[in-house]
Amino acid sequence: MSKIHVQDLNLYYSSFHALKDVSMNIEACRITSMIGPSGCGKSTLLRVFNRMNDLIDGVRIEGEVLIDGKNIFGRDILLSELRKRIGMVFQRPNPFPISIFENVAYGPRVHGLAKSKDLEGLVERCLSAVELWEVLKDKLHHSALSLSGEQQQRLCIARLLAIEPDVLLMDEPCSALDPIATAKIEELCFQLKERYTIVIVTHNMQQAARISDDVGFMLLGELVEFGQTDKIFTNPVDQRTNDYISGRFG
Repeated sequence: MSKIHVQDLNLYYSSFHALKDVSMNIEACRITSMIGPSGCGKSTLLRVFNRMNDLIDGVRIEGEVLIDGKNIFGRDILLSELRKRIGMVFQRPNPFPISIFENVAYGPRVHGLAKSKDLEGLVERCLSAVELWEVLKDKLHHSALSLSGEQQQRLCIARLLAIEPDVLLMDEPCSALDPIATAKIEELCFQLKERYTIVIVTHNMQQAARISDDVGFMLLGELVEFGQTDKIFTNPVDQRTNDYISGRFG
């Protein structure tokens, strides 16, 4: 079932054509990785899905992006509601400089999703979902900045889960982590895809091969090829895809 449908998407930064006629279907409850060399449009595409590019002067977008069949550029779309449904984890962990508890409780407070008396249960559920509850249950009022990098990234994911999203966007979430921490985040992604649709940008092709159900290869703003991971990595249709995954460039 298609969760995100992209049709003839073009994005311009003033006169620069950053995304070129991108069309794709991202299915629900799967992990989709976007790969390609730096500057090819992967992160730009990711930011389209929750309209973060709206914050950049001179951006112009043509085409359609449908989430559950609804055009995210429609006049009736509330950005606050869209960004609640389509959450994002960034390259470097960005916990708020407040307590662990308040990091997770922040979104539900802002969106009115939970009464004060329900927040403790909500925080426990979200920290349990990212396997931090047992480690942190006696440290909830410690600063989130005191956590390790991997724990901070897990906390940021828990903060997203607290606002009950449908889609998790991850922009190179492991690039600042060591291999052990990376493996833990990847395992977490496997667990989360049972309930969420995950789209991840990564420069690490081995990571894409390990965790993805589907892969899109981007080059110079074009979606060159999109399909099931095993097919893309073992029998790509486009020679440019083959050249990239075999290390001839990038």
